[in-house]
Amino acid sequence: MDWEFEAEVFQWRGPAPYFFVETPAHVDDFLHAHLGELTYGWGVIPARVRIGGTEVTTSLMPKEGVYLVPLKVALRRPEGIDDGDHVLVRLQVGRT
Repeated sequence: MDWEFEAEVFQWRGPAPYFFVETPAHVDDFLHAHLGELTYGWGVIPARVRIGGTEVTTSLMPKEGVYLVPLKVALRRPEGIDDGDHVLVRLQVGRT
């Protein structure tokens, strides 16, 4: 399944900073409805994410009823993405 949505980048500060966007409600609804066929354990879902001209593989992480899309350095650096930016996300889950 493929989606395109705009989201705001936010930072979680743990031992190292991590950057994420949240998936919108209609994507969350699909992911929850198909979780059994998408997850490889603990509710984590493998995915491909494209922002601008950069695409990476990652895993969506469940948190408080929504899914978070981690934005790896390999995606953020080439696209100049930082905390608070609004980005157009192309997300793909399932068989690619």
